[in-house]
Amino acid sequence: MHVPDGFINAPVSAAAGVAAAAAVAVSLRGARKELDEKVAPLAGLVAAFVFAVQMLNFPVAAGTSGHLLGGALAAVLVGPWTGVLCIAVVLLMQGVLFADGGLTALGVNITVMGVVTVVVAHLLFRGLRLVLPRTRGGVTAATFVAALVSVPAAAAAFTLIYAVGGTTDVPVGKVLTAMVGVHVLIGIGEAAITALTVGAVLAVRPDLVHGARGLTAPLKLRVDGELVDAAPAETPAAAPKSPKKVWIGGVVTALVLAGVVSFYASASPDGLEKVAADQGIDAKAEEYEHATADSPLADYGVRGVDSARLSGGLAGVIGVGVTLAVGTGAFWAVRRRRAAAETGARV
Repeated sequence: MHVPDGFINAPVSAAAGVAAAAAVAVSLRGARKELDEKVAPLAGLVAAFVFAVQMLNFPVAAGTSGHLLGGALAAVLVGPWTGVLCIAVVLLMQGVLFADGGLTALGVNITVMGVVTVVVAHLLFRGLRLVLPRTRGGVTAATFVAALVSVPAAAAAFTLIYAVGGTTDVPVGKVLTAMVGVHVLIGIGEAAITALTVGAVLAVRPDLVHGARGLTAPLKLRVDGELVDAAPAETPAAAPKSPKKVWIGGVVTALVLAGVVSFYASASPDGLEKVAADQGIDAKAEEYEHATADSPLADYGVRGVDSARLSGGLAGVIGVGVTLAVGTGAFWAVRRRRAAAETGARV
């Protein structure tokens, strides 16, 4: 659903840029509370994993494909504030290095694919957690539904922005029907990928899943007719488990997906591209050349490498590596700000 340059006019694109910048600024402050010693090492990995999986377009209808948006996955794994930052990092890397998504439309993309998906998924996930069993199955089920709904919600958000600043004269009702219709189908794929990923992490390290915190209720004892928390047994303090194995496994998985599996992804246009072509939304997009069209990695290939398989695989590996490095560096910087603030408060 990467919006290219030319779909939305300059004033609305600028306004979306301001809104996206504000959302990122607020998320930077909120992420300080989420990026503890467990989340901080994994946040960059989540961004790199989302980048990798977004390369895997899957068919959803005749001549149409879809790909992961990732907002729900990021929100459940590392929290909503950090989740917005993860998607923002991914979209920035895609726009600058791979000419995927317009740079003037970067604010639109962050707003639609980052903020809307994360907020909708997080709120729905939290609501479902209140009514579903407090088990791993309950977390996975809430994740599935939240991810499913987040995708057509993003499609509706794009339609709203198009209604205000679209550069073509296409009836908004037609755009809304087409966008939401195809993105409901894409949402099913998003939900399956997100639930499987969260379920896999829950199976090995549920303590690393932000959305699964408080999964196990404290043991209660009945004393004089009242339920009270049972006192924990006095045992030697266990050393906190390192997320190193999960981190290594996630990096290897992302590299394999981007470097190998992506070659077999669907070549059909994604939901937005298909709707834009069918409805004429892209009529003026051809007038705009992407600012980084001359990038050596444009269109997810390495310039000068003749083999399509090798070129795409190398581009995917480079993308995962750069996204991991940029994301990890940014999140550790936020983590250090939190540590410095805590130290100052104690002093």
